[in-house]
Amino acid sequence: MRMNSVAANRNDVRRVTRCMVALVMCAAFSGCKESAKPPAPPPPQVSVIEVKPGAVTVFDEYVAQTQAPSTIEIRSQVTGLLDRQDFADGGRVKKSDLLYIIDQRPFQASLAQAKASLAQAEANLVNAQQNLARNSRLIAQKAVSQQDYDNAVAQERSMTATVQAQKAVVRNAELNLEFTTLRAPRDGFMSASLVKPGALITAQQTLLTTLYSSDPMWANFAIGENKLLELQKRLKRPPGERLDQAPPFRLRLADGTDYPLPGKLDFVDATLDQKSGTLLVRVSVPNPERQLRPGLFVRVIVPAFENPSAIRVPQQAVQELQGLKSVYVVSAGDKVESRQIVANYRIASDWVVDSGLHAGDRVVIEGIGKLRAGIQVKPVVVASVNEANKNAPPVASTK
Repeated sequence: MRMNSVAANRNDVRRVTRCMVALVMCAAFSGCKESAKPPAPPPPQVSVIEVKPGAVTVFDEYVAQTQAPSTIEIRSQVTGLLDRQDFADGGRVKKSDLLYIIDQRPFQASLAQAKASLAQAEANLVNAQQNLARNSRLIAQKAVSQQDYDNAVAQERSMTATVQAQKAVVRNAELNLEFTTLRAPRDGFMSASLVKPGALITAQQTLLTTLYSSDPMWANFAIGENKLLELQKRLKRPPGERLDQAPPFRLRLADGTDYPLPGKLDFVDATLDQKSGTLLVRVSVPNPERQLRPGLFVRVIVPAFENPSAIRVPQQAVQELQGLKSVYVVSAGDKVESRQIVANYRIASDWVVDSGLHAGDRVVIEGIGKLRAGIQVKPVVVASVNEANKNAPPVASTK
């Protein structure tokens, strides 16, 4: 009985061992199988937009400098000592307002002397006229010689000419006295005075100050030959079109803000500058609040062309490599493909696509870094770029 019990226990141990070995082998086999085929990760989620054509106006920017249409240098026409300045530096003046007075005393003395000389010449003329009248009566009676009569005629004519010359001297002295008072030739704003009372002023040489007009203001800029041809082609404007029919122009100030009032094309030079290959263009801008000053550097925003069915994509969706631009497009089956595009103009943060995309294409705008051509993604559609920017103000483009 004891031997049979021992044998039975050994058989039980063998069975348990075989079961454990089998379980371990099954577990090992199952683990190897699972590690060989891991579960597939879910497709990455990306944000896309459905591009839609819409109207867009493309603008160009040019660096310009403002200029007052009327810039007048104030100089004296007589030489003398400056007696008084009668305007505030930088102040506004109206036409005929007093600006300067030059010491008038020397000119008053010259005028008095000229008038005295005139009076003497007029007295001599009266004497010559009386003498001529007397000789005219005597020559008829043959009481004087012909020589005496001829001398009387010549004396009268000489005195007449002397009176006319002295009148001219008086008029010149009066003008010089008037020139000692300098007045504003037109409305405008004064620059700082370059001379102070007591300074010696040289006629037609010493610059006293400068008078600037303020409304309107000009903005001058140069446009290149290539850009000129491009604009003419895109705008397709007839050669005989009047300047006042051109579209409005806008200015952008140095701090990045837009000047509120639009300007109009005022002047286009007739020929290109042969040295620089550029054409001078001028825009006239209203300036009632004197926000613009002469000599400011501004940017002129010029309408380049209009496209009624343009496609725009955000700049963040465009990849640039060696001058080529491309975007990721989610095609049928939610698979990604790389699409090369042509885009030369940018409006705000969007590229205007000339070719490479069509209406309804789904362009990836977020999650680009984890993409490669051919993989499957989970696209999430956001607002189209045209809807997001339809109320945005016009912004100049960059090529």
